[in-house]
Amino acid sequence: MKIESTSVSPGELAADAIVVGVYEEGTLPAPTAAVDEAIGGVITKLRESKQIEGKANELTPLLGVTGIAASQVLVVGLGDSAKFGRGQAFRAAGAAAKSLSAKERGTVGFCLPDGLSDDIVQAAIAGAMVGCQGQDLHRVEKKQHPFETLVFAVDEETVAGGLAIGEAVNLTRRLVNEPANKIYPISFAEVAEDVAASTGLEIEIWDEERLKAERCGSMLGVAQGSDHPPRLVILRHKKGAEADPTLALVGKGVTFDSGGLSLKTGNFMDNMKLDMSGAASVLGAMQAIATLDLPINVVGLMGLVENMPSGKAYRVGDVLTARNGKTIEVLNTDAEGRLVLADVLAVANDEGADRIIDLATLTGACVVALGLDVAGLMSNDQAWCDTIAAAADSCGERVWQLPMFEEFGEQLKGSVADLKNMGDGRWAGAITAAKFLEEFVDGTTWTHIDIAGPAFVEKSKPWVEGGGSGCLVRTLIEVAKTFG
Repeated sequence: MKIESTSVSPGELAADAIVVGVYEEGTLPAPTAAVDEAIGGVITKLRESKQIEGKANELTPLLGVTGIAASQVLVVGLGDSAKFGRGQAFRAAGAAAKSLSAKERGTVGFCLPDGLSDDIVQAAIAGAMVGCQGQDLHRVEKKQHPFETLVFAVDEETVAGGLAIGEAVNLTRRLVNEPANKIYPISFAEVAEDVAASTGLEIEIWDEERLKAERCGSMLGVAQGSDHPPRLVILRHKKGAEADPTLALVGKGVTFDSGGLSLKTGNFMDNMKLDMSGAASVLGAMQAIATLDLPINVVGLMGLVENMPSGKAYRVGDVLTARNGKTIEVLNTDAEGRLVLADVLAVANDEGADRIIDLATLTGACVVALGLDVAGLMSNDQAWCDTIAAAADSCGERVWQLPMFEEFGEQLKGSVADLKNMGDGRWAGAITAAKFLEEFVDGTTWTHIDIAGPAFVEKSKPWVEGGGSGCLVRTLIEVAKTFG
């Protein structure tokens, strides 16, 4: 898909369709008013009859219009103008693009209201790219058809920024949507190699032998039941000064989670290709950070394993030794993500991380607590957690902080080993999982984001088809933009 900048007026834009926006209140934005005048005031008439109300993501197609170069006009509601920001722009553009992508179209133009900040425009560009891309990667007859060209009446630099964000989110979505026979540790690492080659990122990949040499016994324990060997991918973006702090982005990459010997039931296993969403979000964010050439130091780490039952699989009751020397008694082989992250977080520290964010589809307990649309934040540093929450809010992504009281960590103390990989029973499962991870950050400023709910859209939303959502990629990019 090409994204182009134009200075052509909305009425003269030759396209298969153009998208114009309407707020709930006030006069029509200037580009919309220009189109309205050219087509004989149709939009005004529909608004006066309340056929168009301007509510967020409301869609009204106008067919057979004359007086403009485009074949069709789609009017999208923008909601309250006072609340219109990046999140609203992303969703409105996504809703319009998703609707139009039901049919093949060559060129689609977006005529945004005047006076929007570059950040809001870039969010709209990314939303349009996400909205027209479905999850039907392997269908012969596609439900959605990405446009050949998207045109925005903004400068080329703004277009380039939006393109980088949209491509990052769609990379993450594609990786999550691919089935586990296509994306497994080695093939994921190959995608990371391609990203590094195209963006100039430094890359290092640890294979099974290197992981053994680096004492990553916790991660290797999870991986040993699968025929697919594990990989640890390390991407480095060193564009800050040597004395500048380093941000580490850490992602859980369980490319398929059967639960191991603590086998999941079928209804809890059918979408477990999504269990590498954290690693996919890190890869997407690192691609954008490199493409945008942000002047900071960032390292992205992705722990990639498959959790399978076999005669080689780790067992309930086994004791694993993590990279930092702590021993872990396995009480449930389906609490595997924290075992993978334990070693990867230790590697992040060895990379010289000053601040860490980890992302993981870690617990069903977080979904019970916060639902399908909200990610959980847990941290050892309130200021760092606040920074991430503010970045998410500015992007229109939903997060909520959960407490990290010391007593939750008491549940993890073991009698056979230093730690247990489960707390006492089902209560506060998201928090006890985070407290487990805290044992491996060695006091470094750190926030854990449990994305088990929003990583995968069970039912399609107006602005995105069901499947991988690419959640928190935009938030990570925003954090990186302001890091230092």
